[in-house]
Amino acid sequence: MVLAQEESFSIEEVSVAGYEKVYKVTNKHVGLNAIICIHSTAMGPSLGGTRIYPYSSYEAAMSDVMRLARGMTYKSLLSETGWGGAKSVIICDPKRGKTREMLQAFGLAVNSLGGEYICAEDVGSTPEDMALISQVNPYVVGLPYEDSSGNPSPFTAWGTFRGIQSALHKLYGSDSLENRVVAVQGLGSVGWELVHFLFWHGAKLVVTDIDAEKCHKVAKATGAQVVSPEEILYVPCDVLAPCAMGGVISEKTIPRLRCRAIAGSANNQLMKDSDAEELFARNILYAPDFVINAGGLINVSSELDPQGYNPFAARRRVDQIYDKLVLIYNIAQQNRCSTQKACMMLADYRLKYGVGKRVEPPCFHHALQKKT
Repeated sequence: MVLAQEESFSIEEVSVAGYEKVYKVTNKHVGLNAIICIHSTAMGPSLGGTRIYPYSSYEAAMSDVMRLARGMTYKSLLSETGWGGAKSVIICDPKRGKTREMLQAFGLAVNSLGGEYICAEDVGSTPEDMALISQVNPYVVGLPYEDSSGNPSPFTAWGTFRGIQSALHKLYGSDSLENRVVAVQGLGSVGWELVHFLFWHGAKLVVTDIDAEKCHKVAKATGAQVVSPEEILYVPCDVLAPCAMGGVISEKTIPRLRCRAIAGSANNQLMKDSDAEELFARNILYAPDFVINAGGLINVSSELDPQGYNPFAARRRVDQIYDKLVLIYNIAQQNRCSTQKACMMLADYRLKYGVGKRVEPPCFHHALQKKT
């Protein structure tokens, strides 16, 4: 069903079982081909990043956005930020095809939903892109303005670092990184920050990225060993930190893993939920991705608090990722199940009883300032 068709965009609702709303958004004149996927608004308005990526097909984009939106529901539940789960994707090469006109056409489509979806920076998009979108749409966070939270990557990286510490403590009784080997897959905005946190805390690093120049810079700054993207999953290490695209932990890769734990910032690291059971069977500790990588969500959530953005409050809440993961490890141990199953048990409990449900509407301070 076509909901709106304007000169700037066309938005069509697509029925997908298990999801509240899915919209196909297009504008042929500016090359916009996007999907907005809202998994659940049971805990509050939906919030999730806008990923810009050159998917091979519409079907591939739909599969990814569905997995990402569902993950955002559970990420919000476990971080108790009071949001629903959603995600959007724009099918485009961000290095060559992204334009102001495309972003603003997308922003107008988001605006037409009246606040049921709030967008933010994600893979392939930047705070500056969000600023362009905010010119036509107030429902956007992670903006490069004085009263906004800006780039969420450092907070995501810090939460991932704290998650790695929690995994080490579970494995060895100490969360020290000194001489621990951490293999980092992906040196994007989060992975880049993460390797420097790890270096300054004494870790021995093994890294990879499709960008050889990034690998060279990290190796020079941290003494990291550089391996090929094909090798990184299988190097001997204490912790494997997937920080690129999802689906890298699967029935094909698990038998070759040589890590004690998996703790990284990538979304949807498991190809399917049952892969967590195989990790459990092999005694590989898994820090569920939608818990360990919630730092960015926590940070942008602070931007929408009535009192406005407070980096100290955001940092304090991101630090708690360590304790949340310890709780999940303990639930898994007590129930003799995978950490993924323990995580879902906890999330389902919070959803059933409304633990962390939003009671105050979000406050879009940047939009209010424009009006004054």
